[in-house]
Amino acid sequence: MRRVICSMGTSLDGYIVDADGEFAWSKPDEELFAFVTEEIRHVDAFVLGRRLYQTMLYWEDVDQLPGLSEAELVWARLWQALPKVVFSTTLTSVRGNTRLARRGLAEEIERLRAEPGDGDIAVGGAHLAAQAAELGVIDEYRIRVHPVLVGGGVPFFPRNERHVDLELKESRVFGSGVVYQRYRVTRQGPAARKPRDAGREA
Repeated sequence: MRRVICSMGTSLDGYIVDADGEFAWSKPDEELFAFVTEEIRHVDAFVLGRRLYQTMLYWEDVDQLPGLSEAELVWARLWQALPKVVFSTTLTSVRGNTRLARRGLAEEIERLRAEPGDGDIAVGGAHLAAQAAELGVIDEYRIRVHPVLVGGGVPFFPRNERHVDLELKESRVFGSGVVYQRYRVTRQGPAARKPRDAGREA
């Protein structure tokens, strides 16, 4: 069965964006950019919220602009080809290889899991990832910890007092000081909590 992964960058104090909504401090260098490009090659579907979708619109036609590096062109083409599902209550249309979600988050993920192929299903966007975590559908957390303290903002992990057991499967330190950690969620068979459905991002 396809894995559902949550892969994002965070500050050392655990925030995806700071209190001003900025995340320039998480801009990858060449080494880290190559790493996340390789990761996206193994993703067959990307489920995301409206905010992340609108941020990533830049990559839908950026390959038409002059001055891009070869690495950026590769990323852009991978992103454009990747099937994406956007959760929003306000968008009426989307661009590229993208569709608006027609079901709840748990239902959409189960549908994607059932499709042919063994590539990962990525969940992105702070609020949607938090919903997926609450539903218990995330199989792996992939965290890129940047060497910076931002003091507040949107946390990587929602403060919802949930207990989740994790197993460290991989770690790596990049030249920039970013530390990558890949954790698998460990579940206790049929006693694990059954997911419930969640709402849509605006």
